[in-house]
Amino acid sequence: MKQWEIDTGTVMHGVFGDPIKHSKSPIMHNRAFRELNLNAAYAAFHILPGQLKDAVAGIRAMRFRGVNVTIPHKLEVMDYLDEIDEDARAIGAVNTIVNDDGKLTGYNTDGIGYVRSLKEEAGFTVAGKKVLMLGAGGAARGVAYSLAKEGASAVYIANRTVSKAEELAAVIGPMTKAAGMGYDAIDDVRDEIDLIVHNTEVGMHPNVDDVLIDTSWFHERLTVSDIVYNPLVTRLLREAEAKGARTHGGLGMFIYQGAYAFEYWTGRAAPVAAMREAVLAAF
Repeated sequence: MKQWEIDTGTVMHGVFGDPIKHSKSPIMHNRAFRELNLNAAYAAFHILPGQLKDAVAGIRAMRFRGVNVTIPHKLEVMDYLDEIDEDARAIGAVNTIVNDDGKLTGYNTDGIGYVRSLKEEAGFTVAGKKVLMLGAGGAARGVAYSLAKEGASAVYIANRTVSKAEELAAVIGPMTKAAGMGYDAIDDVRDEIDLIVHNTEVGMHPNVDDVLIDTSWFHERLTVSDIVYNPLVTRLLREAEAKGARTHGGLGMFIYQGAYAFEYWTGRAAPVAAMREAVLAAF
């Protein structure tokens, strides 16, 4: 493999977020570019609220090939794109932008990345199962939509702001039984749940001792999944494991959402094993 360096022919990519310092995306994507000998590079950009419109204009002006979008910009970014993929439009959130000669198209790879990871790493089949979602933000939208599309028989969405949970339930309602609720209503549905998916920042580094809900009712027939990947094992997952539940961490979703984005940008199969190795080495 040739020595990797940036030159005048390097194709630029990046990630927009706030905060962004914790992101492992640059490590993962730069390893993937090197693995396939592509003259491309990827950097992280701290885009504050109010700056997103200008940042998206910069993708066109500086001829970036692609950008990932993370918290808190996944919903607002849709206002500044030329086209939005059908699934991303239904989800109402974009995490991947592809630049085709100045035309910006938005995609959502969160949900498809999550479902692939859940199947491959936890051996969990979604069809016919009942799911409790914790949180209703940008990532949750992609995950909920993909779980409904996979055939979940019910998706209950608990969120601090109940109206946001109800809004997301309305989005996936045509696909499956769905309901939004506050965290205090979890007791009403907990006995029928097969899968819990945690979709908020609670428990993410550096606040690793935080947990969103009471876990005392968890049991061995439950699968508990956390999309947080830093730390690799959150307090939620430790407590779930102590109750005998099957656990599933967020690293796989992170790798696979990145792999799908990489494939949109490059048209090449993503070197998933190398990407995972690079991220694990960074912890």
